[in-house]
Amino acid sequence: MTPEAIRSAPGSRVLVIEDEPDIGALIAYQLTKAGYRVETAADGSSGLSAIRRAPPDLVVLDLMLPGLSGLEVLEKIREDPESQGLPVLILTAKRDPQDRIHGLEHGADDYLVKPFSPRELVLRVQAILRRSQGLPFASGGAVLRNGALVLDVGSARVKCGEVEIQLTPTEFRLLQALLEQPGRTLSRTQLLQRAWEVDGTVAERLQTRTVDMHVRRLRTKLGPEGEALETVRGFGYRFNPTDEVD
Repeated sequence: MTPEAIRSAPGSRVLVIEDEPDIGALIAYQLTKAGYRVETAADGSSGLSAIRRAPPDLVVLDLMLPGLSGLEVLEKIREDPESQGLPVLILTAKRDPQDRIHGLEHGADDYLVKPFSPRELVLRVQAILRRSQGLPFASGGAVLRNGALVLDVGSARVKCGEVEIQLTPTEFRLLQALLEQPGRTLSRTQLLQRAWEVDGTVAERLQTRTVDMHVRRLRTKLGPEGEALETVRGFGYRFNPTDEVD
């Protein structure tokens, strides 16, 4: 097992929702080989039942499913308070780039285009889980602060005072992008490129409501500290620095 997998694998459960048996078996094999515990579901309804029964740490979700589509499954995951923070990696068809745009708009944390390499799949899963689970706080990486709000880049964790705030990987990247440039207004396109890690072409095609929706969720989770996240009408968003007196 690679050192990266060792850091993110212990206790990590991955649910693979994929209707093509060969692809589902390949994904399960590669992730099991990397040290993850894997469960599979062949359709959206079975996948949602598995999530409700025993929430995994991450979902690998094919968008082309029988019955409930992958997008419908993703919507239900995000609508349910019990699963709305669950990291989701979507699998999209290379012939239809619109799939990944719709997936990101509906709250996916990352996407992988078919056909994909097994190595890339494992790396994407590792990256998402590192962000969502984190390493011990104060890991020695960069630490961003704004008032009582502390974002530890190395551990991918956020605290407000002594209270840890649970963010999805996308919400974490969005907050990080804003805290790294306090007081500076970032356009929605810039935030899409940073938080969703998409290129300019895809960012321009994504609807701005994608950013707006995530900003609203982020404000809610940050509580009073979220008041510093300001909307700049016609431009984008900025995080106003908090003046502190030592």
